[in-house]
Amino acid sequence: MAEASIVQPISADSHVVESEVVFTGLAERFGDDAPRIVGAGTVKDSIVVPAKGSKGIRRRMGFAGMRLRDGIEIQRRPGHKPEVDDMTDAEAQRILARGYDGLRAGIRDGAMRHEDQDEDGISAEFLYPGFFGLFSFENTELLVACQKNYNDWLHDYAAASNGRLFGLAAIPVQDIDAAVEELERVIRKGFKGGCIPCTAPPERPYSDPAYDVIWARAQEARFPLSMHVGTNAYVPPAYREKRINRDETADYAASPMTIQRTLVDLICRGPAERFPTLNWVVGEFNAGWIAHWLDRVDQGIHREHRFRNTEYTGERPHDVWRRQFYATLEDDRPALLTREIIGVDNLMWGSDYPHVDSTWPCSMQVIDEVFDGIPIEDRNKITHHNVRTLYGI
Repeated sequence: MAEASIVQPISADSHVVESEVVFTGLAERFGDDAPRIVGAGTVKDSIVVPAKGSKGIRRRMGFAGMRLRDGIEIQRRPGHKPEVDDMTDAEAQRILARGYDGLRAGIRDGAMRHEDQDEDGISAEFLYPGFFGLFSFENTELLVACQKNYNDWLHDYAAASNGRLFGLAAIPVQDIDAAVEELERVIRKGFKGGCIPCTAPPERPYSDPAYDVIWARAQEARFPLSMHVGTNAYVPPAYREKRINRDETADYAASPMTIQRTLVDLICRGPAERFPTLNWVVGEFNAGWIAHWLDRVDQGIHREHRFRNTEYTGERPHDVWRRQFYATLEDDRPALLTREIIGVDNLMWGSDYPHVDSTWPCSMQVIDEVFDGIPIEDRNKITHHNVRTLYGI
């Protein structure tokens, strides 16, 4: 039998950099709590929430897109994405001085994104926000309005791509009625999936039956719901953990902890059981930790019942995961080496373009290296077929 051919990858996890259109009208309605663009076309080009002071400033940048500037040699270790770039050279400073206007055309215009995809050797991308603050406004009315603006802009951005971009709509779960209404609206607009916060509002975890109307409609529409790293819901001060002596490396390495409690809530506390054909996606937390973690969850839930002198009769977390959950990865060799436990059908590759952690423009080289020794059939599933199956494209 002839060996299977390698298929062109699809990124299951890429991003946009939002246009000022996303924030149109918000400042007029919500004052200083609302995001707006400040310093457009300059080095200070940013999304700013005035009420948050210095913590409310997010530059509109796509750093990965600057890696092909003249005179620069990309630094990369074998099997890994490019290193964080040095932005001190004259060309980098010239690009940065233009802000959003200095970004590659494909970051600003969906009709031009194919140029960036072709540079990287990929055929299509699924798009997450660049501004994660979409999910964490304290003012729920503002959150709903901003997400609706975002979804309309994202639809137009992706529609301009001639079928090579697929936006994932933001779903405002903090307001159940608004979430159902927006879910219906984006389904009608043709979105293939959506995003919800990777952490639920602390006063209402995702196991709360109040969300069931959302889960039911998403399940009926075969509309996967993604939870991307950094998209936390607003946390009131009373619920915040007091932390001192924060360590940047430790925090970066511990990012899966953010989603693990959410997953226990979905897998073990009812939603996955009540909605057994609804799919959830774990976005950009990578996946090398999942095999061991599923074992720990399995042990933990049995311990919980033994301490209560009851018998656990539910499904194994491994089985629920394989039936309903997906995870994205970039240069995560450990995930590939434990794929038989996680599920070959449950992993999807993503480039993270144009963020600084992106594999762009070296995605094909990175994929070749991290999939070394992995059967082509498994590679094709993880880099192409699984995302097509999940989203029905």
